[in-house]
Amino acid sequence: MIDTHAHLEMCDAEPAVVLAEAAQAGVERVLTIGRGQAVELAERFDDVWAITGWHPHEAQEAVGRVEELRPLLAHPRVVALGECGLDFYYDNAPSGVQRDVFAEQIALANEVHKPLVVHTREADDVTFPLLEEARVPVVLHCFSSVARLDEALERGYACSFAGNITFPKGAELREAAARVPDHLLLAETDSPYLAPVPMRGRPNRPANVMHTLNCLAEVRGAEPDVLERLIELNARRLFGLP
Repeated sequence: MIDTHAHLEMCDAEPAVVLAEAAQAGVERVLTIGRGQAVELAERFDDVWAITGWHPHEAQEAVGRVEELRPLLAHPRVVALGECGLDFYYDNAPSGVQRDVFAEQIALANEVHKPLVVHTREADDVTFPLLEEARVPVVLHCFSSVARLDEALERGYACSFAGNITFPKGAELREAAARVPDHLLLAETDSPYLAPVPMRGRPNRPANVMHTLNCLAEVRGAEPDVLERLIELNARRLFGLP
């Protein structure tokens, strides 16, 4: 199994410990999010690959600095640009600044031919029009765009489901997950956030992606081991993993 989205440096234990626990649970690879630290972790651990970008919460800091991603994106252990996008729920940066930084990152991803890993919260009405400019694969991280599911599928966006699909209030997410075509399905933890049931309330770790996998298998009427192989194949194809 692969955890396609984690923040390893933010977990509540050393990366080596977190990764050993994940391997014991059957999670053989982890894609970690960040910039320099993420690349360093990918260099240290054979089972870690990096995704690098400016988070929408960091948009103010990123003004005039998107080009700093270019050398990181050229690193052989970096497989995508992200997570980038828009977050109008927390609104930690002005919406106009978020839009500009996101648009710059879309353009950069097009130039370097790297997939985009997208964060969108309370912002789909702006996110989706901006993504019309994307000429690379798009992953909707921690999928929540339920009202836009049909449009996302028509555009061929991969939908990555996190631990919140297991929450009691996650019925709409589970319904959406049941409808995603096999070739567009991914799973993640977003560690250390969104620990799934029955780990809810604790810091999340990549090993817990197995709980999300089991929930996905249940709502899709699939065997977990079959779905595990499917998600691994999707991740390999989308991110160019060996």
